[in-house]
Amino acid sequence: MTTTGRVRLVDLTQPVHTGMPVFPGDPPVLLEPALRVATDGVNVLRLHLGSHSGTHVDAPAHLDDALPALDALPLDRFTGPAAIVDARGVAARAALTPDLFDGHHLTPGAVVLIATGWSAHWGTDDYHTHPHLDPAAARALVDAGIRTVGIDAPSVDPSDSTDLPAHRILCRAHAVIAENLTGLDTLLAAQAAGTPIEVSLFPLHLRGADGAPIRAVARVGPE
Repeated sequence: MTTTGRVRLVDLTQPVHTGMPVFPGDPPVLLEPALRVATDGVNVLRLHLGSHSGTHVDAPAHLDDALPALDALPLDRFTGPAAIVDARGVAARAALTPDLFDGHHLTPGAVVLIATGWSAHWGTDDYHTHPHLDPAAARALVDAGIRTVGIDAPSVDPSDSTDLPAHRILCRAHAVIAENLTGLDTLLAAQAAGTPIEVSLFPLHLRGADGAPIRAVARVGPE
């Protein structure tokens, strides 16, 4: 966490490194030297990773070739005032229902971040027992004009889901989905104190991509 005056910058991103956890079936992550100072005069890394490695966003095209790719979306889809939803008391594998979002200021342009607490299980088998978004809750978010949803878990659907209903509802609304976030407990505390929070989830500018890694950052304050 970085402090600038009375504004804090909070990193919500899992670090990218060789051998890091990936979603089952996704490409493994490998970072290796392509050039070295000792032999080439400069250091350059060669990166091998999937478009959904680590903390990333899904574009609508992740689920349907007819839906927009990452670079076809407006930049404001990746930033905005945050509404952090506290789901830390929800049991493993439980569905997050629409009533969980009651009382939150869900207006078009808001970035809804769902704090399950599951980032504490990153790198373990329990990480894939996370709570997930009920399709009715996904529909309620879309109906409220929400087009940016994030979660501190590997997916908004169950990790073993094959039909991905919450993904489909959000993607068909041209929403973006941020997954594998971390540090949302810090934002919950700031939100409870009434501190304004702005979130940025900007991806790599990959042409025609279905998703991309992001550096997720929250701007908290001024307090």
